[in-house]
Amino acid sequence: MALFSNYNTPGRGVLKAPQEKKGIFKFFEVYGRHMWKLMELNLLYVVCCIPIVTFGPATAAMTKVCRNYSQERNVFLLHDFIDSFKKNFKQGIGMGIVDIIFAVGFIVGLPMYKYWAEQNSMIYIPFIICISCMIVFFMMHFYIYLMISSTNLKMKQIIKNAFFLVSLGIKQSLWTLLVSLIVLFVTYIFIPYSLFIVPFWPLSFICFVTCFNCYPVIRKHVIQPYYDQRGEENPEFAYKETKPDEQLFEDKAAEETPVKEKKSRKIGKTIS
Repeated sequence: MALFSNYNTPGRGVLKAPQEKKGIFKFFEVYGRHMWKLMELNLLYVVCCIPIVTFGPATAAMTKVCRNYSQERNVFLLHDFIDSFKKNFKQGIGMGIVDIIFAVGFIVGLPMYKYWAEQNSMIYIPFIICISCMIVFFMMHFYIYLMISSTNLKMKQIIKNAFFLVSLGIKQSLWTLLVSLIVLFVTYIFIPYSLFIVPFWPLSFICFVTCFNCYPVIRKHVIQPYYDQRGEENPEFAYKETKPDEQLFEDKAAEETPVKEKKSRKIGKTIS
């Protein structure tokens, strides 16, 4: 008898197609499998963002690696990061500049609107609009860098698609927003202690959550239609074409005569 399992029970055998868990169970299974590599990725990202101007390309590179981890594709961390950094440098720089401009605008605008709203209640209307725009723009980033690293679309198309994908994948968008805000809030309230984990954990975790939740939305509404229009099969779903009876080996235990186990005077566990 095995230490943790009884392999004497007849079964289906090992299938070629993966028998996937779903939802949060799949998330923690996949994340747990790649957690240490994602911590390395977080450190690599932080180092590459030291020159502020490289924020955009570094984010695109981290997103590409996290996307591959979340979809359980083969990953060569350093090679894939550098390769994506180079390929998406132009769009990454452009988006990074836009992010900096919007960040400065929100940082300056929100306190200003809040101050004016305290003087005149009518100003609360543009204040609320400003907050709403900030939230939508933040959620658009769940899709922007994924499309930069996953498609050949132009920047104008990426931003337009991201705006619509926020609502098309509203469930995934809101869950990702909630997790991101919780992680950022916890990191903030535990400053300065949390500064010791920032180089290793929160950024890649948020990116992984984003890719896990939002890449399927992009695949459904952006990538899959491309293959449908061309009459081609999406290579990402190749494994699903495996028939249920195609197995690496077949368990014939059910057809065999059970072997009677001899009683032993000693009681113990062995690893088989």
